[in-house]
Amino acid sequence: MKDAIRMVADLMCVAARTAPKAVGKDFIVTGIVEGDALIELAEAMVEYGKVSGKINYDRDGANVAASSACVLIGLKNAEVCGLNCGACGYDKCVDLPKLHDGPESRGPVCVWRSVDMGIAVGSAVKVASIHNIDNRIMYRVGVLARKMGLVDADIVIGIPLSVTGKSIYFDRR
Repeated sequence: MKDAIRMVADLMCVAARTAPKAVGKDFIVTGIVEGDALIELAEAMVEYGKVSGKINYDRDGANVAASSACVLIGLKNAEVCGLNCGACGYDKCVDLPKLHDGPESRGPVCVWRSVDMGIAVGSAVKVASIHNIDNRIMYRVGVLARKMGLVDADIVIGIPLSVTGKSIYFDRR
């Protein structure tokens, strides 16, 4: 089972890499967390929730601990698209402020680069679904994966993977 999950995780990273991107430029990064690193990530999530007072890091950390692997998808040094569309709140792309560290991510990011990341995440979870691997898109996983340096990215989403008789990612307390 472990080999099958790793194979699907690799295919999920391929899907994220090959997903369509605005103006044909790619700023997507991926990673896979397994074994001891996965348990460390889960424990760090629980601890972060306690220290920060933010809810559901414990719940999501428990899900990660019960998972077999976790795919990470992020954006790194994403340039603006140059469309001057104003979706970011600025009239011209050149007016978007430079990246700076926020409490959980680096930003701001061009809206269309965020769309790129969403398409990459959707493509990845489609691959998991096709192969009957239970998964769930989790913001909180990405926060700690980034803080721990498990992937070098400005914004990260985590997708834990599991194979059980019933998905562990639903009916959560």
